Amino acid sequence: MRVTIAAVGRDRKSLFRDLYDTYAQRLRWPISLREVEARSNRGGEVQRREEGERLLAAVPQGALVIALDESGKTLTSRGLADWISRGMDDGMGDLALVIGGADGLDGDVLARADLTLSLGRLTWPHLLVRGLVVEQLYRVQQIIAGHPYHRD
Repeated sequence: MRVTIAAVGRDRKSLFRDLYDTYAQRLRWPISLREVEARSNRGGEVQRREEGERLLAAVPQGALVIALDESGKTLTSRGLADWISRGMDDGMGDLALVIGGADGLDGDVLARADLTLSLGRLTWPHLLVRGLVVEQLYRVQQIIAGHPYHRD
């Protein structure tokens, strides 16, 4: 399985990038981070639509898509592992996780998602979410492998 994280914004070098890189290096699944930026700086609906178009363009054809959105389902790490494991059993070759910008995700992105996932009701910095997501992917990988990294 190949993993793509499509995210709004650029993170050249920060503590957030270090967190992302730490867990990305631990994954056995190939992972790529595709950062996109909107060309307009109008905010609101126009910016969200433009970001959505760029995010969807970054998603590999045929990938299962997880959209990160506050309106999504809250899953346990084991629940996420079960969802991803079922996808792998069904022949999923690509998994894409989509992280929007400050104005959230466009409706077209949410409509394309196979799973809309919430990290809870708290507000998280978008650059930190990348690290949180890749850590959970590492945890999922360990759960699927039966490794005791995760404790129920």
